[in-house]
Amino acid sequence: MSTTPSRPPLPPFTLETATQKVRLAEDGWNSRDPDKVSLAYTADTQWRNRVEFVTSRDEAKAFLTRKWNKELDYRLIKELWTFADNRIAVRYAYEWHDDSGNWFRSYGNENWEFAENGLMHRRFACINDTPIEASQRKFRWPLGRRPDDHPGLTELGL
Repeated sequence: MSTTPSRPPLPPFTLETATQKVRLAEDGWNSRDPDKVSLAYTADTQWRNRVEFVTSRDEAKAFLTRKWNKELDYRLIKELWTFADNRIAVRYAYEWHDDSGNWFRSYGNENWEFAENGLMHRRFACINDTPIEASQRKFRWPLGRRPDDHPGLTELGL
């Protein structure tokens, strides 16, 4: 019996399982819980996120802690772009404010590669931040998981 944790859905992905994987990732990140979120990645995960390079689960956890200490009231929507075998590409947007109350909408794309057990091994992210007024926010659900009836990126015109 394997002691390596499994994180379904597992590759190779179908449209249904890739879509599930994207929503599970969105839900995890919307929890803003670095301990919980870091468990979705392999121990030797490799990330490129803006100008940071992460090479382990522990570094990912530290990165996420810094991120959510800076990006306050963070709310994220991810959308499947494409998938094949053990890889998924997503586009996403998230809204947050800094400690001075300045709001931003960040747009990005990620490429993901998964290990056989469903943990993410590689994550490459490209992100752009756009200042917005608080009145321009589109992600207004209570902190945590996005409600199932809340529009996605396409429906919001993003």
